[in-house]
Amino acid sequence: MKNLSKHTFILCTLVLLLLADVAFGSTLKVCKTCTYTSVKQAVKKAKAGDTVLIQGGVYQEHGIVIDKPLTILGQNKSVLDGNFQGQIITVLADNVTIEGLTLKNIKTSYRQDDAAIRVVERSNIRILNNTILNTYFGIYLQNSDNCVIKGNVVSGRDVTGLNESALGNAIHLWYCNNADISNNKVSGHRDGIYLEFVKESEIKNNLSQHNLRYGLHFMFSDGNVYTHNTFRKNGAGVAVMYTHNIRMEHNTFEGNWGAAAYGLLLKEITNSVIKSNTFRRNTTGIYMESSSRLDIQKNQFDKNGWAIRLLSSCIQDTFRLNNFTGNSFDVSTNGTPTMNLFENNYWDKYNGYDLDKNRVGDVPYRPVSLYSMLVEKVPPSVMFMRSFLVDLMDNIEKVMPSFIPETLIDEQPLMRKMNYDNDTKLTQVIR
Repeated sequence: MKNLSKHTFILCTLVLLLLADVAFGSTLKVCKTCTYTSVKQAVKKAKAGDTVLIQGGVYQEHGIVIDKPLTILGQNKSVLDGNFQGQIITVLADNVTIEGLTLKNIKTSYRQDDAAIRVVERSNIRILNNTILNTYFGIYLQNSDNCVIKGNVVSGRDVTGLNESALGNAIHLWYCNNADISNNKVSGHRDGIYLEFVKESEIKNNLSQHNLRYGLHFMFSDGNVYTHNTFRKNGAGVAVMYTHNIRMEHNTFEGNWGAAAYGLLLKEITNSVIKSNTFRRNTTGIYMESSSRLDIQKNQFDKNGWAIRLLSSCIQDTFRLNNFTGNSFDVSTNGTPTMNLFENNYWDKYNGYDLDKNRVGDVPYRPVSLYSMLVEKVPPSVMFMRSFLVDLMDNIEKVMPSFIPETLIDEQPLMRKMNYDNDTKLTQVIR
């Protein structure tokens, strides 16, 4: 009986050791004096579950194909230089981690869309804390689910004078679900982050700036959450198209200037929440076309050309508890929109009074000026801004409105700017 127990113990120990080896795998080291002197060589020899540890140095390599579950880990500023020869890493297996590398030099490839890292029809991929420099596409995922892209720096080129076809996107996802894109810094590409047919994902704490077109561009991508991102000095800010059930909260849209630049462009968006964001120094804070049932509240619109351009195709949108300060035009429209609600917003141009001292204006405010409608229909008339004639025209229209939309009105404007951290008492009063 004792011998049987002893044999059982030995057998169990051997099984545990075997399982541990499978679970943790081996480590294959890559360096100039190691057994493996190239990453491609180590990846080819590795078994499922192994770690390829790159111990510093510059490796002129491309065409690395990962077709088994591996961890590729860089140490001591490990660099993979594609030398403008083609894609550097292609992932064709589930459960792969790529971390701590510098990948650089991918040439423009109009037919192949080469990237520093491309993932094809895989799941559970982790791309962490890498630096990607001077590439066409940075990170490209297609038909891949449950992936994490976190802590990467993806820096392209100086976009001055370049056209869109010469640049790829820093982070590009196509037909992916449940992605986590967080804490990345992207710049110098066509779009900083591009999502198409991406569902139930979270994009948070990213900085996207100095991109030729959009800081973030997504289409047909429902049920996603975008929080605490900064989109700064991009060609046209952020574009959201043909999508529903999104939440955009605590983001900053700033410095997006140009003839066709927006902080946020909304086209055919429905049933979504845009809350607690800051729109500062954009040509247009939010441009809205054919968008309905949006809850737009507690946002700061500060020093924009237009805070909101609300086209007449938008219906059933609610604007509540927003601050409008220092904007050339608070709201403009191209027609007579109906069924949109403006309620309890703060407007620095409001000159009403508050006799009952409840901090809510006693007379309504019409945020659309006659001059803003004139500029909408005749853009060159913007040259008369801040002239005496414009002020006179707007004041007459406020007294006897006949051209501005009658239904676009804030019946209860706030008397002072909302401080969202400290104004819970006021919020309770005006609910």
